[in-house]
Amino acid sequence: MKRLLMLAAAGAGGYLAWQGLRPRYDFRGKNVLITGGSRGLGLVLARQLAARGARIGICARDHVELEEATAELRYRGAEVASHVCDLTDQSQVRTWIEEMRHRLGPIDVLINNAGVIGVGPLDTMRLEDFELALKTHLWGPIYTTLEVIPEMKARRSGRIINIASIGGKIAIPHLVPYSASKFALVGFSNGLRAELGRFGITVTTICPGLMRTGSHLNAEFKGQHRKEYAWFSFGGSLPGPSMSADHAARKVIAAIERGDAEVVLSLPAKLLVAAQAVAPTLTSDALAVVNALLPESGGVGAERIRGKHSRGVLPAFVTTLSDRAAAENNEVSSGRVPNVPSR
Repeated sequence: MKRLLMLAAAGAGGYLAWQGLRPRYDFRGKNVLITGGSRGLGLVLARQLAARGARIGICARDHVELEEATAELRYRGAEVASHVCDLTDQSQVRTWIEEMRHRLGPIDVLINNAGVIGVGPLDTMRLEDFELALKTHLWGPIYTTLEVIPEMKARRSGRIINIASIGGKIAIPHLVPYSASKFALVGFSNGLRAELGRFGITVTTICPGLMRTGSHLNAEFKGQHRKEYAWFSFGGSLPGPSMSADHAARKVIAAIERGDAEVVLSLPAKLLVAAQAVAPTLTSDALAVVNALLPESGGVGAERIRGKHSRGVLPAFVTTLSDRAAAENNEVSSGRVPNVPSR
């Protein structure tokens, strides 16, 4: 037994040494596609990757937001191409990627980042809420991934990154459609890594915890929507439990450079994942207690209300950090294309 333990320790040490010594992925001159790149984490990733010498292709559904983001990135010196695309429509995905190949060249890196967030009790959720979450978080990445795999296989090189969530590792109350779809994305992503590695394609799954991206203003809330917005925006604005978008983007890029299989962002998120693995019943019971503290049904029922229209319960200063992030990361569109982005 002692000998086996020593061999296991030596093997683990050798693996870690190999991980530390292997060359890092170089983004200079690479063509990187980012879904949902017009705002939030996607836009921050685009900024940081452009600063590392990558050529950037982004897509989003809102053409005004997309044009604003494109103008800002070009102002920063990025070589960027953008195209309006609804990722739930496979034909639009195919058109976007073909356009990016034409304008940038072969696709080296794909980052599946686009997301939707619906918040509310389960009995306010309808079938279409589950369908939208799955179409966006699972089928969208499936469509984009199937488009780029053949060329990556042919070159025996490529990176595919799926931005999932802590909600894809732990089922969060009042986020059931979101969590279900993110769990599906984690499974898809892990399966891709196992099958594509022999072709030189590295797949990385990212599971962020709370982030200050400004997404609270564009999330959609149901039931007692102002109270739902209050707990959701409060948690995402705390500087300790939540992570800034810039910090999260740096962690994501470092994971891509190393070729990590999966990365959970933030210490609280890592602790939750560990608790789920070690004591799933206790974790589930604790989440049930949390659920009992969340707002009950009522209010607007199954109607969806954007976060920016759900303010009112919390004092404005409570969400100062998240509101600042929203302004910095294009979550609040000006409605016009700027000549020079605001600083």
